[in-house]
Amino acid sequence: MNYRTRTLEQFFSRATEQFPVVLVIGPRQVGKTTLLRHLAGESRTYVTLDDPLVRALARQDPALFLQRFQPPLLLDEVQYAPELLIYIKMQVDRDRRPGSFWLTGSQQFHLMKGVSESLAGRVGILTLLGFSQREIVGAPFAPPFWPTPDNLVSRDGSRPTGMRQIFEQIWRGAFPALWGDVKIDHGLFYGSFVQTYLQRDVRDLANVGDENGFLRFLRGCAARTGQMLNLQDLCRDVDINHATGKRWLSILESSGIVYILQPFHSNISKRLIKTPKLYFLDTGLAAWLTQWSTPETLEAGAMAGAFFETWVVSEVVKSWWHNGREAPIFYYRDRDGREIDLVIHQDGQLCPVEIKRSATAGREAVRHFHALESLGLPIGPGALISIGDTRLPLTPTIQAIPAYYL
Repeated sequence: MNYRTRTLEQFFSRATEQFPVVLVIGPRQVGKTTLLRHLAGESRTYVTLDDPLVRALARQDPALFLQRFQPPLLLDEVQYAPELLIYIKMQVDRDRRPGSFWLTGSQQFHLMKGVSESLAGRVGILTLLGFSQREIVGAPFAPPFWPTPDNLVSRDGSRPTGMRQIFEQIWRGAFPALWGDVKIDHGLFYGSFVQTYLQRDVRDLANVGDENGFLRFLRGCAARTGQMLNLQDLCRDVDINHATGKRWLSILESSGIVYILQPFHSNISKRLIKTPKLYFLDTGLAAWLTQWSTPETLEAGAMAGAFFETWVVSEVVKSWWHNGREAPIFYYRDRDGREIDLVIHQDGQLCPVEIKRSATAGREAVRHFHALESLGLPIGPGALISIGDTRLPLTPTIQAIPAYYL
């Protein structure tokens, strides 16, 4: 498969010049190893802890392992041998040379505690998800999405994409294997992915014994993507207790399967709903779990709006994470039922964003933006993201933005 340039490359290069250890985390099969091996070329040793013999050495004798494999080192799937982390710390304390260790980890819930305890101040942590829309079309380098005039002008050369193409992308998903030269069966890929995730990450690393129950929970979450999360109702529907559901949701979030969008709140306003919203970070996985068999049936189905919103939110998240930044995004809903899909809180101002699966959405769609005035913070430029053809002003401060601008 031909290599596709990733947005994260630029920030990774800066991080590896600053930190002795750089860790790239993210779900399985999003291209972490491919990215780092591409950047490393022949300049560093590559070792994967997927190899059981190598993993045994790393766990049983980490000091000997690091004598055998000297930096500069690219170490894959480091979560399988957390015992290595303290020895990596000792080595970089002796030699703080930037970029000595490049690490990947497929999930965070087992790994990040050891990283924070052993490598604090020595490690740059970056997150990689599946392909963004911009990476798919070959225009990966753009700043994080933010509906300011300068940011939007930088996207004016984006390639137009219609409803059919967008729903093809939504249904297919963002895993690199699905965008290669060799056609891969959609159902077979996601079935294998879920089975591997359940067996290797959830059962072995997260210590979840009830795989069938967890799969029901995963499907229940997929059916609620783009919606406010009522965890109590979800747990009742899939027949688990609330404490288990809370722990399993944390596993899905920390392993990069779902994104929990929090409501924006400030000390000034006391009238906001505090329930978060749930989004899958890969729409193809959510489509497979909810059994949409083709892009056409998904586009025409009852969940089309929720999937389009999920896709937009995941693209916004990628635009920030792949540029090495936290995504400063929230949603707004008050007790009067006024809701704004996204609020970007950046540089002390709030930028409202509405998401509509329509080519004809207009000013009516952004009528709730004025509700943010009650929060007492400056209101920045706003946006309406839809399936349109052209970027157009709706008001002096709000623009209609085609989805392909993401």
